[in-house]
Amino acid sequence: MTATKSSSEKQDMTRIAVGGFLHETNTFAPTKATWEAFVHGGGWPAMTMGADVLKVMRGINVGLAGFVEDAERKGWELVPTIACGASPSAHVTEDAFERVVKAMIDGIQAAGKLDAVYLDLHGAMVTEHLDDGEGEILSRVREVIGPDLPLVVSIDLHANVTPAMIDHADALIAYRTYPHVDMADTGRAAAKHLDLLLQSGAKYAKAFRQLPFLIPISWQCTFDEPTKGIYAKLAALESDAVPTLSFAPGFPAADFPDCGPSVFAYGRTQADADAAADKVAALVIGHENDFDGTIHSPDDGVRLAMQIARGAAKPVIIADTQDNPGAGGDSDTTGMLRALVRNDAQRAAIGVIYDPVSAQAAHAAGVGATVRLALGGKSGIAGDAPYEESFVVEHLSDGRFVAPGPYYGGREMEMGPSACLRIGDVRVVVSSHKAQLADQAMYRYVGIEPTEQAILVVKSSVHFRADFQPIAERLLICAAPGAMPADTASLQWTRLRPGVRVKPNGQPFLGRNAN
Repeated sequence: MTATKSSSEKQDMTRIAVGGFLHETNTFAPTKATWEAFVHGGGWPAMTMGADVLKVMRGINVGLAGFVEDAERKGWELVPTIACGASPSAHVTEDAFERVVKAMIDGIQAAGKLDAVYLDLHGAMVTEHLDDGEGEILSRVREVIGPDLPLVVSIDLHANVTPAMIDHADALIAYRTYPHVDMADTGRAAAKHLDLLLQSGAKYAKAFRQLPFLIPISWQCTFDEPTKGIYAKLAALESDAVPTLSFAPGFPAADFPDCGPSVFAYGRTQADADAAADKVAALVIGHENDFDGTIHSPDDGVRLAMQIARGAAKPVIIADTQDNPGAGGDSDTTGMLRALVRNDAQRAAIGVIYDPVSAQAAHAAGVGATVRLALGGKSGIAGDAPYEESFVVEHLSDGRFVAPGPYYGGREMEMGPSACLRIGDVRVVVSSHKAQLADQAMYRYVGIEPTEQAILVVKSSVHFRADFQPIAERLLICAAPGAMPADTASLQWTRLRPGVRVKPNGQPFLGRNAN
C-alpha cells in the first residue's frame, strides 16, 4: 500500500463526519422504540445534534466518546451530525428510524469536503420496515460519500452482522467485553484503524463468516470461558497483516435471516483476512458444547440464595435474566419479586421495576405511607401480572444521579420519579424510566445500600457483573417470565436462515413450515 500524502499534510486537512445511532432490537419484545425513546435515551445519553454531540461525548463509556477523544488528540477536525440511543426493545418505529437517519445524512451532506466518516452503531437494529437497520444506514451513507471515502464503524459485541454491513463499511470493529466495559476503547480502536486507512490511501481485504448456531446471552460473558479464551486468542491473531479482527456472538432474539454469531477480519491481502477469520470461526465452533450453564426457577433460585446467605459476608446476586431491559424486556415483570416475598427472604432488594404509575402514587403518598398498588406486570408477558399488594414508601427520588461503575462509566442517569418500596423485608426500586440495573448506584439513589443486603435481584443478564461481581458472594441466574428467554430454542422463530441451530447443539431451523 502506497501513501499518497504526508502525515503533516493529513493532519492539516483531515475532516471526519461522526454520528451515532444505537438500538438492540428484540423482535419478540412487547414495546417498540419510538422517536421519544431516542430523545430520552434510556440507559444511553439523551439525543444530541450538531455541536452538542462533541460536548456530551466525553469521558463516558460510549464508542463515539472514545473516538472523539482519540480523534482530537490526532488533530482531526470533527463534523458532528447526531448521536442517540434507546433502551433495547422491540422494533424501531419507521418514524424514528427515518428521522434519525435523515439528520445523520443531512449532516454529512452539509459538511462539505470530508476525508472520512465514522459511525457508532449497534449492529442489531430491526425496524418496522427494515430487517437490517444498520445495513440500510451504511448503504445510504455510502450513496452520499461515494465508493472511495473511508467509512469505519464501531459496533456492539451483540451485533447481528449482515452482508450489507460488511459490503458498505471499510471496517466494522466490535466490542470485546461483555459486560461492555470497552465501548469507548472500541471507538479508539476505530480511530486507529481509520488512521491506517488515511495514511495508506488503500483499503483492506474483507473476510466474513456467519456461524451455525445461536449463543444465549447469559453464556456470552467474557469473564467466563469459553468466551474469555476466545477473545484472548483473537487478540493474539491481530498483526500488521490483519490489523482488525472481530467476533460478534450476536443478539439471539431478532427473527430475521442474519441473526447469529459472526467473525469478520480485515487483512493486507484476501488470504490474510480469510486465514484469520477461518481460525476464529473454527475456534468458536469448537466450543459449541461450552456455551451452556445452570438456570434456576424463581423459587429454587431464591431458596438457594437464602441458604448461601446464611453463612455469607457479601450479597448473593440473582440475575432476573428474562426481564433484562438490556435485551428488550420492559423491566416490569413480577415473578422474582413474588418469589422473594413467597419465601420470606430477609434483607433482600430487587430492581429496577419500571412502573411510572406506581412511582407517582408513592410520591403522592409520601415517605412513611403505606400504599396499595398494582405494581409492575403491565407489559403483557405470558405468565406475568401486576403484583397487587400494600407497600411501605421508604424513600423517594427525582431519579437523577451519576452511575460511576465500569459499565455506565459515569453517565448521568435520568430515571424519572422513583421510590424504594418495602414489603416484608424485601425492598423494591421503582422508576419512571427503564434502564438495565448494571450499577450499584441504581440501588443507592433510592436509599438502598447494596453491600448491606443479603440478596440482590437485578434485572440484567451480564452487564451487572462489571460492578456487582466484586461485592458478590455468589451469582445465580433465574428464569422468571420475561421477553428474553434464557433458552433461545423456546422463541417462536419463523425467519432464521435455514440450517442455523436455535441453540448450541440444538435443532436446526428448517423453515417456518417445518417447525
